[in-house]
Amino acid sequence: MSSIYHGSIIVSIFGQSHADAVGVTIDGLPAGFPIDLAALQTFLQRRAPGKNDWSTARNEPDLPEVLCGLKDGRTCGAPLTAIIRNTDTHPGDYAQMSFIPRPGHADYTAYVKYGGAEDRSGGGHFSGRLTAPLCIAGGICLQLLAASGITIRARICSIGSVRDDSAFLCSVAEKRFPTVSDDAGRRMQAEIAKAKSDQDSVGGVIECIADGVPAGLGEPMFSGAENVISRAVFAIPAVKGIEFGVGFAAAAMRGSENNDAFALEQDRVVTLTNNCGGILGGITTGMPVVFRTAVKPTPSIARPQRSVRLDTMEETELRITGRHDPCVVPRAVPCVEAAAAIALCDLLLESRKREVPKR
Repeated sequence: MSSIYHGSIIVSIFGQSHADAVGVTIDGLPAGFPIDLAALQTFLQRRAPGKNDWSTARNEPDLPEVLCGLKDGRTCGAPLTAIIRNTDTHPGDYAQMSFIPRPGHADYTAYVKYGGAEDRSGGGHFSGRLTAPLCIAGGICLQLLAASGITIRARICSIGSVRDDSAFLCSVAEKRFPTVSDDAGRRMQAEIAKAKSDQDSVGGVIECIADGVPAGLGEPMFSGAENVISRAVFAIPAVKGIEFGVGFAAAAMRGSENNDAFALEQDRVVTLTNNCGGILGGITTGMPVVFRTAVKPTPSIARPQRSVRLDTMEETELRITGRHDPCVVPRAVPCVEAAAAIALCDLLLESRKREVPKR
């Protein structure tokens, strides 16, 4: 499986939803950097399941165990490997679905690709459970970026038809429900509760902003900053779309409206607007990098759904049991931050290899 992010840092994610553990190996981290494991644990708790009414009842402590790569609390130049033990697994919940693919999941495509040898319990390696080690890597990258003056924050823009259009000026990481407007957050929670009571699920949109990103990160064409960020963000299983700056709205604008005029601010080149989302030609402008990502409704729902029994090739009705999030959006917020951090850390380290003299 292609579960390795290649760049100036290499991130390899391993494990399955109901295996003994999930984990990550990170290679290419600068040696001698102190890792705050307490801060990493706090970050991971924002993603952990079983903490509230809008997440799955699966209750995992998500305590990372660093196996190697640290010496006296600092990176030592060797690849850093960390695991999270799976302590609340119920593989029996999936026994009835051994040959019946769940609509919206990767069950069918995995069956075709791996010939039935794949681990389907809880989605196996395709599960959102694999975002836990993604957040280990991202949490470490967030600390590396912060040391260079770069911070990343994400929030929920919408869930279902409920929107939060408030200006996103500061982090909402400390909030129980990560919206800017608490009123919008309450209405979103009601939207999730309604979907749950209907034996259904709901999706939404997450916005992410990276402040302090210097100008000049990224390359044109295939290695643009948008490309690198998108590649990391699409590692989150529920993500179905991404847009930078004003995104698709730019298609309805004129050039005079969409263009970001340049100006000087304390001898620094800035743009008066940021419709491009801080990236032009695949290269960062020095303005905040801004993107939004669409998260689909959780495919595991209690309502009966049509499917096919692959061993007998007969159509059948499927009723999914087990523990599932009626909405994964709130728990996906730190995952988006983590993916952005991996990408931006990669771009930053790559730029340091290619620094050219200033004119």
